[in-house]
Amino acid sequence: MKNNMRRDIGTFALTMTGIGSIIGSGWLFGAWKAAKLAGPSAIFAWAIGTIIILLIGLTFSELGSMFPEAGGMVRYGHYTHGSLVGFIAGWANWIAIVSVIPVEAEASAQYLSSWNFDWAHKLYNGTELTAPGLWIAAVLVVVYFLLNYFTVQLFARVNTAITIFKFIIPGLTIIGLLIASFHGSNFTSHETGGFMPFGWSGVFTAVATSGIVFAFNGFQSPINMSGEARNPKRSVPIAVIGSILIAGVIYILLQVTFIGSVKPSMIAHGWGNINLNSPFADLAMAWGLNWLVLLLFADAFVSPSGTGMTYTATTARMIYGMEKNGYFPKVFGRVHPKLGIPRPAMWFNLVVSFIFLYLFRGWGSLSEIISVATVISYLIGPISVITLRRVGSNLDRPLRLKGIHILAPIAFIAGSMMLYWSRWPLTGEVIIVMLIGLPIYFYYQAKAKFKGFAKHFKAGLWVIVYLLWMMLVSFIGGKEFGGLGIIPAGWDYAVIAVSALIFYVWGIKSGWKTPEIEEKERESEESPQTNMM
Repeated sequence: MKNNMRRDIGTFALTMTGIGSIIGSGWLFGAWKAAKLAGPSAIFAWAIGTIIILLIGLTFSELGSMFPEAGGMVRYGHYTHGSLVGFIAGWANWIAIVSVIPVEAEASAQYLSSWNFDWAHKLYNGTELTAPGLWIAAVLVVVYFLLNYFTVQLFARVNTAITIFKFIIPGLTIIGLLIASFHGSNFTSHETGGFMPFGWSGVFTAVATSGIVFAFNGFQSPINMSGEARNPKRSVPIAVIGSILIAGVIYILLQVTFIGSVKPSMIAHGWGNINLNSPFADLAMAWGLNWLVLLLFADAFVSPSGTGMTYTATTARMIYGMEKNGYFPKVFGRVHPKLGIPRPAMWFNLVVSFIFLYLFRGWGSLSEIISVATVISYLIGPISVITLRRVGSNLDRPLRLKGIHILAPIAFIAGSMMLYWSRWPLTGEVIIVMLIGLPIYFYYQAKAKFKGFAKHFKAGLWVIVYLLWMMLVSFIGGKEFGGLGIIPAGWDYAVIAVSALIFYVWGIKSGWKTPEIEEKERESEESPQTNMM
């Protein structure tokens, strides 16, 4: 299939796109929310989250280098298992990504609520944005839209400049707060429950729902924009792996800084009761760091806006990719003939963003839903990359990862664990949202008169059963994760691990050489082979 996108983005700009997506509102709120769930041991949560996302990112790096296409993340499942898996993966990924646009705008408005002006205090009521706050968020969403509407090069240049700024502000925040006051006793105080006040369940829940998965979601951006990279076979893996590792170090340092900089009086009633509207800005005000407060309020627009702008670009490419898979009307596959931008897809996502703004009016509530939907979308990567080793052996592999047969099942088990850690009933609610999208799939199958439907359904049955099974295990699992406790603590991990391996094998065995793979193999044979990395 011909790629109509313009290839204008270099390796550095693509890496900046990844980092710019990862370091958004997650750094402004993630450390605070993780501390509420895990206390000082939230540091472990960020380290675990970085490792798991890196494992998953590696599988997608090989896929992204093989298929440098716009909206790539929503296409791999379709290539290896056909339309049903492709639709569910694409639906989950799109829900997770498109909702980031409004949540970043909400983050900016929520942070402003701590500004020392009466009008600012009226933007957020402690639970959700008020009408004025929503209007500010809506205006920001429109700004993200306009910056992407006219040229890819403008997007890349603006995003690179914003990403550099994103490095500076977190760095100054870490240095400023550590110098102003660092309480080592916060990490071990018995009055607040010690280093791990909520046990390992608190750490694992923080990984899944505090914004950690949400924050790292940005590693997808270089993959989704690989169709516009000048040298995607080199740039994609560098951008994905580099952005995850760099962001992981920054987030861990920010978490250490947050834990040590909280005033002991703020956690007198325990970490779970620390409530801050604008976490790092509130801490800077508490220690009299007015210069840092001003920078943080500025960054409350810059960091989320950089991520929101990036996701406005990538979600349009995802809709473009889903149309190419046959799940959306053909109008969304139209690309501007000169600019190479999928404008109809951008308009559609703008409308959806406004709907999410109206339904979810606070950073916390929407980031949890994004996190769970993201985990579901990640689970296709480890299955697809191994399936392609079996059914697409003749495909050109610019990046051939060593040890992938070990990394992939570990990544799938880790992703399944994160889905379980999301806690009932949130796990069940998001899985139901994933399954609600199926009528759209059946509508397009009916339009095609169910041609080849049986084969596609058989190849995708494993993912339907998997989601239903994970919902059941979450419901009857450990009480520390919101379940009924029918499965004893500890045994629930064993159940998840064993069942994940079973579904992993089932998923790989279900893969087949789809027409898309056959076409890609023909293209590989016709083009010169590239050097293996």
